[in-house]
Amino acid sequence: MTTPEERAKAAYDSGVQAGNSGHPAVAARLLRDGLAEIGWRADPGQGDGEVLPRHRALAGRMLMSLAYMESEQGHVRYGLALLDQAQRHAAAPDDGILLSQRGLLLLRVGRLAEALAQFTAAEPLLGGEPERLAIVLLNRGVLHLTSGEVQLARSDLLRARDVAMIAGKELIAAKATHNLGYCDLLCGDIPSALSLLDAAAAIYERDAPGNLPVLATDRARVLLAAGMAGEASAELDSAIGAFRKQREDQYCAEAELERAQAALATGDLTAARRWANIAMRRFRARGNHAWAGLAELTRLRASIDDAGRRPSGGHGARVRSPARVAAEAGELAQRLRGHHLRADATLATLIAARALIAAGRLDDAASRLAAVGARGLPLDITLLRRLARAELAARGGHKGIVLAELRAGLARLHDRRGQSGSLDLQTGAAALGTQLADMGLRCTLDHGSARQVFAWMERSRAQAFRVKPVRPPDDPEEAALLAELRQLAILIRTAELNGAPDARASARRAELRRRVRQRRWRSSGAGTAIDVATPARVGEALAASGQVLAALLTRDDDMLAVTISGQQVKLVTLGDFARATEATRKLTADLDALAGRTLPARLAAVIRDSIKNQTAILEAEIIKPLRPVLGDHGLVLIPTGPLAGVPWSMLPSLHARPVTVSPSATHWLESWRRLTGTAAHPALAAAPALVAGPGLAYAVPEVAELAQVYPGTSPLTGDDATVDATLSALDGTELGHLAVHGHHDRDNVLFSSLDLADGPLMAYDIQTLRMPPRQVVLSACDVGRAVVRPGDEILGFTAALLHAGTPTVISSVTRVADDIAPAIMTAYHRALRKGLRPAEALADASAADPLSPFVCFGAG
Repeated sequence: MTTPEERAKAAYDSGVQAGNSGHPAVAARLLRDGLAEIGWRADPGQGDGEVLPRHRALAGRMLMSLAYMESEQGHVRYGLALLDQAQRHAAAPDDGILLSQRGLLLLRVGRLAEALAQFTAAEPLLGGEPERLAIVLLNRGVLHLTSGEVQLARSDLLRARDVAMIAGKELIAAKATHNLGYCDLLCGDIPSALSLLDAAAAIYERDAPGNLPVLATDRARVLLAAGMAGEASAELDSAIGAFRKQREDQYCAEAELERAQAALATGDLTAARRWANIAMRRFRARGNHAWAGLAELTRLRASIDDAGRRPSGGHGARVRSPARVAAEAGELAQRLRGHHLRADATLATLIAARALIAAGRLDDAASRLAAVGARGLPLDITLLRRLARAELAARGGHKGIVLAELRAGLARLHDRRGQSGSLDLQTGAAALGTQLADMGLRCTLDHGSARQVFAWMERSRAQAFRVKPVRPPDDPEEAALLAELRQLAILIRTAELNGAPDARASARRAELRRRVRQRRWRSSGAGTAIDVATPARVGEALAASGQVLAALLTRDDDMLAVTISGQQVKLVTLGDFARATEATRKLTADLDALAGRTLPARLAAVIRDSIKNQTAILEAEIIKPLRPVLGDHGLVLIPTGPLAGVPWSMLPSLHARPVTVSPSATHWLESWRRLTGTAAHPALAAAPALVAGPGLAYAVPEVAELAQVYPGTSPLTGDDATVDATLSALDGTELGHLAVHGHHDRDNVLFSSLDLADGPLMAYDIQTLRMPPRQVVLSACDVGRAVVRPGDEILGFTAALLHAGTPTVISSVTRVADDIAPAIMTAYHRALRKGLRPAEALADASAADPLSPFVCFGAG
């Protein structure tokens, strides 16, 4: 038979464990039950209660814990009242714990100066209790992070981790590691931040799964800092649901505020205001005025961005004049400084300055900007500072200063991009610089020459291709995840074919994909960049190869092109971008339908007529204005946005003409140098890699025919055509040809894949090659498709090969009819053997088929 005191102690231990695991409501219930065992009775609204003298010390500790658990659920005043009760009950040795708990509650409501005083007073009183000391150091480190004092935070958190590990408190050490990851985020080291968060997550998953939503919120913050707003939103939506279920009010409000930031990053200003308002109401209900100010700051930022987009506040939004936004932002900056949130106060000052610029009060704006130093600012605030300074210079007519400010901002962004070895994060970074890039393009179009427009385009689009690729380190755990993914792909496909989709297997696949992406995000980059191409160097290479270049760009719905022919650089006005985009969409759908199955003759004829109409539209909107520059030259084309998916050889003026598609002139020139820097393809130093995948009737005959073109070649077919064998054959080869089924995955682009005997070869696998192949030919469907991110950053299977360093990829941007690929591919390789360049060989091979969807990517 247990005594009341024993039952109270058991309830206390269980309550603390539940709280540490992220379940405050459960913890509060257990603690109240334990207190009741020793005679504590209180009306939650009154905050009073008494216990027997022999139980007072235990009651004091339980009340301290209960105070925090109630506060986490939004009952802050009640929590502080409970601490007053605890002070009456607690024994003298518990004074340090009481100070620590009061500091924690004050921290959670944004009263940072008061909280710091409590933590500092508690520290010397807890020398004999390493677990409690570690908690104080952890919480004070979080306080310093909130204030932007990263070095002070790191010092406390490192001490907290060391003390916790010595005391055997692995969960507290994991929380310190988690927050050290946030330190690295504030210092701009995204890979290290993600690595530390993942290390903490492993402990949370085992010991405290209730803490995972908190970590997901911080991971979302890191992803937002990397430009991955969509991925951040998914993390936050999951975390918000968990917080609401667990009734963790402060954490929920923080996640809702980050959700507003994610909406702001994607340009959804209505959603940004809505989420910011939700968070602000929750913070105010808790009495947390510091965090409520941060929500107000996000709402103001949405207002100033909205003012830049349109003159009125549409969609039901209240209209704020620039002068009013400036006044509100200035007043908010003062309040945030009062809360010791210096970086956030700087952001409010920049918003005020931009609003003053919009209001025409340039002297006032200049005064605000002069007060904002450049040192120690987070990247997003640094970029906003550059943007505001450029806007001020533009109002004064100082074009040189405008471009200098914008270039400096983009250079800082590219430094961040180079720190990551993850292609996912490298391509996502462009979203952070969208406003800088757009303003620079407008400035050069309005006031610059064609050469200046070209230079700006090369500094602001497809910049991930300027980062030298880094092979990720060997990772046995990732290899195991990918191997399981391959087996799941086979199981899921088999279940689908049998008419019984396997929901559990699909859910497991989604989880494994998430884990693979997160592991890759931790990869560090080389930090080295490829120099931006100049018109002179590009023109020299074009002249040597008999080609001209056209780089497409848009301004509103208008489409233009910068053309380079020899040393001549021109800006050419093209047609309507929206019309060209719609024609591209329809053309892709028509080609997919025509290649998918045997159609009734009348329907096939209708589709062919539609294809003819769409190619005529694309010819008129894009190619016709370029004809004077084109002449009879080959074309290097730099598309923009959805035009990356056009099968260019179908356009009348481009049919049978060598056409090469590249993401930027810089990438084309670098690829061209790699392609022409060693022996040409016809004189292959080794036999090419030929691979036939399963499920394609033409695959084995196709590679057998190609083996005749390249004597001595032994194709991989049947059970020999595995993922490992194919990767080994591709590694460092001069030429690889894969006749396999392909799948473009729009939602998980780097899981776009090729079907092989033991499962899919994914775009992620390409990044493990030690030496990229010189040329890869993919006679599969779809794998030339790409997802185009902000800044014309492209992702997909073909793009992964280009990013890895393969100079030339031949692939299809639509589905491929089984009856056309073998003939085109055989003709292509025979042309290569005759000494033609890849683009020339593809033009020659496709001449007899007006519906060939194959494109030469990279350098042709």
